[in-house]
Amino acid sequence: MCGVFGIIGNYSPVKAREALGTIAHRGRDNCGIVEEHRFFLAHQRLSITDNHHRSHQPMCRGRLLISFNGEIYNHLELRRQLEIQEWETFSDTEVILAAYERWGIECVKHFEGMFAFALFDGEKLYLVRDRFGKKPLFYHQSKEAFIFASEIKAIKPFLSSIQMNEEALHSYLSFLAPTPPHTFYLGIEKLESGEWLCFENGKITKHQYYNLLDTPPSNIVTSAEALTRIEEDIHRSIATRLDTKASTAALLSGGLDSAMICAIASCQGKKLPVFTLGYNEYGAYDERINAEITAKYLGLEHTEVVISQDDFHEHLDELLIHMDEPLNDPAALPLYLLMKKIGTEGYKVVLSGEGSDELFFGYRQYFEYLDIEKAALLQHKNWLKKYFHSNFSMNREWEWYKRIFDDTLLFRTSGDKFTDLQQNKLFRRNVRDNDSMRFLQKYRDFFEQSKHTDPSIWYSVIDLKLFVGEHFLTKLDRVSMAHTIESRTPFLDHRLAETILSVNPVLRIGEGDTKTLLKQIARNYLSDEIINRKKKGFANPYMEWLVATGRIDLIREVNAQTGLFYPEVIEEYLELARRGKFKQHVWGLYVLSHWIKRELL
Repeated sequence: MCGVFGIIGNYSPVKAREALGTIAHRGRDNCGIVEEHRFFLAHQRLSITDNHHRSHQPMCRGRLLISFNGEIYNHLELRRQLEIQEWETFSDTEVILAAYERWGIECVKHFEGMFAFALFDGEKLYLVRDRFGKKPLFYHQSKEAFIFASEIKAIKPFLSSIQMNEEALHSYLSFLAPTPPHTFYLGIEKLESGEWLCFENGKITKHQYYNLLDTPPSNIVTSAEALTRIEEDIHRSIATRLDTKASTAALLSGGLDSAMICAIASCQGKKLPVFTLGYNEYGAYDERINAEITAKYLGLEHTEVVISQDDFHEHLDELLIHMDEPLNDPAALPLYLLMKKIGTEGYKVVLSGEGSDELFFGYRQYFEYLDIEKAALLQHKNWLKKYFHSNFSMNREWEWYKRIFDDTLLFRTSGDKFTDLQQNKLFRRNVRDNDSMRFLQKYRDFFEQSKHTDPSIWYSVIDLKLFVGEHFLTKLDRVSMAHTIESRTPFLDHRLAETILSVNPVLRIGEGDTKTLLKQIARNYLSDEIINRKKKGFANPYMEWLVATGRIDLIREVNAQTGLFYPEVIEEYLELARRGKFKQHVWGLYVLSHWIKRELL
């Protein structure tokens, strides 16, 4: 994978190069720069496709110039389709330029893969982000210049001052990560998944070129057809992501998703070395035993990486600096250390299972939400509505029923964390109930205007857009690229996703068991023991370590300096976390406090 950086307008060459250096970790194989008057375009390259220097970037083709981060998996197919007699490289980068020459910016609809790129066509600049948001792209416009980069840290030096974006703060507390276009840095914005931006004559225009909801509903109505087509798509998706000469490994938990990737890769003749996390003295979080069983079943070389409290304390600060801005995911540090080990072993590519839960209905709470949706059909619910307006509970089930009896949207992503009323109780300022809906309303409107009506489709689509796109994939990109590793996610293949969303929801939901369709397919590759294991998720003892190291006191320290939250409510959350409740709420407050102290105090 790679790092993209550029400036249009006035700039200091020294400052530009210093800013570029902050993302050198994204690609250590080569650094390319095009430097002209009022124009700076640079690229940090991690060589995967065509390692030859002829494929270094920025790459030029006629009047076109590009800096591209990602992989276009169907670039060989596109070469044949474009019917160009002579190519100068074997790279997918040149294919993007040739495709743009043929189709203009509509070329993005022909690409299969993950990508974020800056493409110059004369006076016109396009910034593009892939369909699911696997690769990031940020930008900032000032009076002097328009600046863009793969990470915020490269743009930050060009801000006149650092101020917190209040919209990012509220969307972060609500949904674990800032929602597009917001970042925590006022003045720096991000492209959202499936979007391109055009900068021309000092003006920005944006266009959403991909919407998963455009998939026709219920085109697949039999279980046999659903299983056949999904299995074919999974095979194709994994095969395209394994079509590389770069050294490749896979993450392996004790769960089904990573096991399926490794099992199908094995069927395709690729026995991937696998890496698993473990925690001594914390058996409830440790998946090494289950992962070892899976690895032995598939005959895979298996490496265990054990993380201790000392590792947590030693590396947490550097991880949070790499993340640039607050992201409420306690698994970020363990995954960061796992990627570090994979990098030291010499691997350039790693396969990971993101997206499976959201596509195959892998979360138990999805079924709880579907059940609670039925309460909206009650004709006589005014008393219940008044009751929930007059009483308050921090428990999430209370919030769910309140929304139903209040005729508001129930499901607001699987990352729905601090509710509006919880935020109102926490903040020293007023937060209105349902205030966070403004971050979701555009996506809800898309759903209501689509041909889809089943709530389960809404659950999957909004989770893929925000919970996966801005939360999981942000984490995966930063922790892998910190160690110059390209992460690939076979379940997040847009053709596979479209197939799954075209299945009749009744077949996908099944009888209330998680991942009904995927488990049926898995019986062709894995044992019942592996398939039927209870889901653990990427759990780790972050709260125990946050308390044991004394780091948790940072929340009180920062709040005393900022006065942002009511101290007594902070204490209530801290006490609940010590008892094993609201742990991710508190982790979110810690990560926020760390950023505020680092950037604002």
